[in-house]
This record gives sequence, C-alpha cells and structure tokens, in this order.
Amino acid sequence: MELILWRHAQAENGFPDSARRLTHKGEDQARRMAAWLGPRLPEHCRILVSPSTRTLATVAPLGRPFETRPELGPGAGVDDLLAAAGWPDRGGTVLIVGHQPTLGALAAQLLAGESVSFRVRKGAVWWFATTSSTQVDAWLRLVIGPDQL
Repeated sequence: MELILWRHAQAENGFPDSARRLTHKGEDQARRMAAWLGPRLPEHCRILVSPSTRTLATVAPLGRPFETRPELGPGAGVDDLLAAAGWPDRGGTVLIVGHQPTLGALAAQLLAGESVSFRVRKGAVWWFATTSSTQVDAWLRLVIGPDQL
C-alpha cells in the first residue's frame, strides 16, 4: 500500500478557520504540485480530502474525483487519518489532503513510531509505502514541496 500526505497550500488568515481561502501564492503552490503529482498517481488512487475550503482548493487543480471526509478536518487525529485510508491493510494508493499538525504527527508515527511530530510545509507531499500489514515496515519514498518544482 502507498499513502501520500499532501498538506494544503498557503491560506489566508481568517475566521472561521474552515472557510480560509488560498492566497495567490497558495493557488500557485497547488497548481504546481498538482501538475507534478497528477502524472505520478496511479489511475485508481483514492483521494480523501478534508472539508475545509483551503484543502478543497488545493486538490482542485489535480482534476480527479475525490471524497470529502469530515474526519480529516482540522483537529483530526492520526488514528482518524489511518482509519480513513485503511492503512496499511487496504492496499492500493491513498492520497490524503489535510492539515498540520496531524500530517506531521502521522509522518512521525510511520517513520519513528513515536508521539513526536514533523513539520510538513504548506503544499508539500510526503509519500509512504509498505508491503506489510504493519505500520512498522513503512518507508518514506519521497518528500517534495512546491518550491522544489
């Protein structure tokens, strides 16, 4: 199974948090990452997206069908993301478009199995894989940010 974590691109400050829109820079970050990511995703990749405005705007340039999942919103826990993805048992590839600090905590759990957190930069992708049914055997295939494209 492969699990791809994509943090939303740069968003405006504001309230309510769920309605924050992408900045012009964020729109550019989303377009560049979608252009890079799109050809690399398998045809049958499941795409799961937080219902916030900024995550929906981040995934939009990808131009693929996706599922909006309330349990992936701001404040979600690592277990919420893993359950939604079916990691590691479901098989296939799942892309989650979500938020910090949960994405960073999930990345840390997959790599170190600890309750620490990594900083996932805005618009960045972290791509994990496993051939096992345990999280312990996950490895990091790629980390890339929109500024590297």
